[in-house]
Amino acid sequence: MKISGRRRATRLGDLILRELSTMLVEEVQDPRLEFVTLSSIRMNVDMTVAEVFYTCGVGSDKDEAATALRKAGGFMRSQLGRRIKVRAVPELRFMYDDFLENMVYAKPAAGDSEDS
Repeated sequence: MKISGRRRATRLGDLILRELSTMLVEEVQDPRLEFVTLSSIRMNVDMTVAEVFYTCGVGSDKDEAATALRKAGGFMRSQLGRRIKVRAVPELRFMYDDFLENMVYAKPAAGDSEDS
Protein backbone atom coordinates (compact mmCIF):
# COMPACT_ATOMS: atom_id res chain seq x y z
CA MET A 1 0.00 0.00 0.00
CA LYS A 2 1.39 3.36 -0.98
CA ILE A 3 1.20 5.73 2.01
CA SER A 4 -0.08 9.25 1.62
CA GLY A 5 1.85 12.10 3.18
CA ARG A 6 -0.68 14.76 2.27
CA ARG A 7 -2.12 17.00 4.92
CA ARG A 8 -5.73 16.07 4.08
CA ALA A 9 -5.00 12.35 4.53
CA THR A 10 -3.37 13.06 7.88
CA ARG A 11 -6.34 15.09 9.09
CA LEU A 12 -8.84 12.47 7.91
CA GLY A 13 -6.77 9.73 9.56
CA ASP A 14 -6.71 11.61 12.86
CA LEU A 15 -10.47 12.10 12.71
CA ILE A 16 -11.05 8.41 11.94
CA LEU A 17 -8.73 7.33 14.75
CA ARG A 18 -10.51 9.57 17.24
CA GLU A 19 -13.95 8.28 16.22
CA LEU A 20 -12.84 4.63 16.24
CA SER A 21 -11.31 5.04 19.70
CA THR A 22 -14.54 6.54 21.00
CA MET A 23 -16.55 3.70 19.45
CA LEU A 24 -14.24 1.10 20.96
CA VAL A 25 -14.80 2.51 24.44
CA GLU A 26 -18.49 3.39 24.26
CA GLU A 27 -20.24 1.16 21.74
CA VAL A 28 -18.35 -2.05 20.98
CA GLN A 29 -19.45 -4.67 23.50
CA ASP A 30 -16.91 -7.42 22.79
CA PRO A 31 -14.99 -8.37 25.97
CA ARG A 32 -11.97 -9.41 23.88
CA LEU A 33 -11.46 -5.73 23.03
CA GLU A 34 -11.43 -4.53 26.63
CA PHE A 35 -7.65 -3.92 26.77
CA VAL A 36 -7.13 -2.96 23.12
CA THR A 37 -5.79 0.52 22.37
CA LEU A 38 -5.72 2.09 18.93
CA SER A 39 -2.30 3.66 18.52
CA SER A 40 -2.04 5.14 15.01
CA ILE A 41 -3.44 5.14 11.51
CA ARG A 42 -2.06 5.30 7.98
CA MET A 43 -4.07 6.25 4.90
CA ASN A 44 -3.24 5.24 1.36
CA VAL A 45 -2.84 7.78 -1.45
CA ASP A 46 -6.47 7.83 -2.63
CA MET A 47 -7.81 7.52 0.96
CA THR A 48 -9.80 4.34 0.30
CA VAL A 49 -7.86 2.19 2.78
CA ALA A 50 -7.01 2.99 6.38
CA GLU A 51 -4.53 0.79 8.24
CA VAL A 52 -5.39 1.08 11.92
CA PHE A 53 -2.63 0.01 14.32
CA TYR A 54 -3.56 -1.37 17.73
CA THR A 55 -1.82 -2.64 20.84
CA CYS A 56 -3.06 -5.09 23.45
CA GLY A 57 -2.90 -4.77 27.20
CA VAL A 58 -1.24 -7.23 29.53
CA GLY A 59 -4.25 -9.48 30.05
CA SER A 60 -5.34 -9.89 26.43
CA ASP A 61 -4.38 -12.18 23.57
CA LYS A 62 -3.44 -10.42 20.33
CA ASP A 63 -4.87 -13.20 18.12
CA GLU A 64 -8.25 -12.97 19.83
CA ALA A 65 -8.10 -9.18 19.60
CA ALA A 66 -7.38 -9.41 15.86
CA THR A 67 -10.37 -11.70 15.37
CA ALA A 68 -12.63 -9.41 17.41
CA LEU A 69 -11.48 -6.30 15.51
CA ARG A 70 -12.12 -7.99 12.16
CA LYS A 71 -15.57 -8.98 13.39
CA ALA A 72 -16.36 -5.46 14.64
CA GLY A 73 -14.81 -3.78 11.58
CA GLY A 74 -18.03 -3.71 9.57
CA PHE A 75 -19.97 -2.17 12.42
CA MET A 76 -17.25 0.41 13.01
CA ARG A 77 -17.10 1.33 9.32
CA SER A 78 -20.87 1.78 9.09
CA GLN A 79 -20.83 3.97 12.22
CA LEU A 80 -17.98 6.00 10.71
CA GLY A 81 -20.17 6.64 7.68
CA ARG A 82 -22.82 8.13 9.93
CA ARG A 83 -20.40 10.23 12.01
CA ILE A 84 -18.05 11.77 9.47
CA LYS A 85 -18.91 13.47 6.22
CA VAL A 86 -16.80 11.91 3.47
CA ARG A 87 -17.74 10.70 0.02
CA ALA A 88 -16.45 7.18 0.67
CA VAL A 89 -15.62 5.68 4.04
CA PRO A 90 -12.24 3.94 3.82
CA GLU A 91 -11.84 0.21 4.24
CA LEU A 92 -10.48 -0.54 7.72
CA ARG A 93 -7.51 -2.88 8.02
CA PHE A 94 -6.38 -3.65 11.56
CA MET A 95 -2.67 -4.29 12.08
CA TYR A 96 -0.94 -5.21 15.32
CA ASP A 97 1.50 -2.48 16.39
CA ASP A 98 4.57 -4.18 17.81
CA PHE A 99 6.72 -1.04 17.97
CA LEU A 100 6.51 -0.64 21.75
CA GLU A 101 6.90 -4.36 22.29
CA ASN A 102 10.08 -4.36 20.21
CA MET A 103 11.44 -1.36 22.09
CA VAL A 104 10.83 -2.89 25.53
CA TYR A 105 11.80 -6.50 24.83
CA ALA A 106 14.47 -5.95 22.19
CA LYS A 107 17.71 -7.78 22.76
CA PRO A 108 20.80 -5.58 22.70
CA ALA A 109 22.98 -5.83 19.63
CA ALA A 110 26.12 -7.98 19.85
CA GLY A 111 28.38 -4.93 20.01
CA ASP A 112 26.37 -3.30 22.80
CA SER A 113 27.03 -5.92 25.48
CA GLU A 114 29.06 -4.84 28.50
CA ASP A 115 30.82 -8.12 29.25
CA SER A 116 34.32 -6.59 29.36
